[in-house]
Amino acid sequence: MRVLVTGGAGFIGSHIVDELLREGHEPSVLDVRRPPPHLAEAADVRWHHADIRDPAPLRHALRDVDAVCHQAAMVGLGKDFADAPAYVSVNDHGTALLLAAMADAGVERLVLAGSMVVYGEGRYDCPTHGPVRPGPRGADRLAAGEFEPPCPRCGAPLVPGLVTEDAPTDPRNVYATTKLAQEHLAAAWARATGGRATSLRYHNVYGDRMPRDTPYAGVASFFRSALEAGRAPRVFEDGGQLRDFVHVTDVAAANVAALTSDTVRPEGELRAFNVGSGERRTIGEMARALADAHGGPAPVVTGEYRLGDVRHITASPARAHAALGWTPRVAFAPGMRAFANAELREAG
Repeated sequence: MRVLVTGGAGFIGSHIVDELLREGHEPSVLDVRRPPPHLAEAADVRWHHADIRDPAPLRHALRDVDAVCHQAAMVGLGKDFADAPAYVSVNDHGTALLLAAMADAGVERLVLAGSMVVYGEGRYDCPTHGPVRPGPRGADRLAAGEFEPPCPRCGAPLVPGLVTEDAPTDPRNVYATTKLAQEHLAAAWARATGGRATSLRYHNVYGDRMPRDTPYAGVASFFRSALEAGRAPRVFEDGGQLRDFVHVTDVAAANVAALTSDTVRPEGELRAFNVGSGERRTIGEMARALADAHGGPAPVVTGEYRLGDVRHITASPARAHAALGWTPRVAFAPGMRAFANAELREAG
């Protein structure tokens, strides 16, 4: 299969290119960045050095391809709301331009880099009222160290659970809003063209080639960059936030499985899949595992917080296992040991 990978020079995208090559496919790449060193001389990969929002090279890149794996995006929570125009421009306008060009070129398969952030908070159960959906956490409660969202009906403590793909979406920040908009655009494209669209809702992806020292990277990169610089990882809140940390090679394998499966993407529809390890871990656990494997310094729990962060978000990957035949291979403990000394890339 001939697959255009947008953002294929980046962290996740470059691993997808690796996996496509291993599986005997023909990847090409559209990215504003230069390829990583191990792919720079790859004779069997075509490189289009361009922005996703530049129509001419985008049209050229889509010639003679069978599918698109759309990874190009501005990621992370960012610095403040001043980032909003850039997020919308890259993530949503860029996606709209890509989908329009795909419609013109007759490309009918799309796999989108989705995100678990579209759910907002994860699933919660109240002992009295059953499944409930707590609202955004306010600054007053967070400043007082009250990090757990209470039952919105009775105020009781809640039990976090696993989110399924059918849960209502509730994006809590600009980045999350743009990721959900990408899914809506892809669904509209599929209905209009009869194309097949899949969104892979990534959980907290980590692994080699993560960008270092940037406010747009994930928490794993923040901690790993701090350790490399000899600083203690700074853990926000009390470190008890539940997340699912999934290795980038498993995410790449999920993308190739979605690209090559014909049984899970009915024509004219978008279907979403959670892509996670299935292991629930706290951010504090992750920081300690990295620090131990790196040889210190030990993490510091600061009590700081960021408005827009959610407390717990872990999801069931059962649908991806059943429909895609995909199973993650890298468990938390060995994955963190490897990542503790893995190569990071410079930001940008």
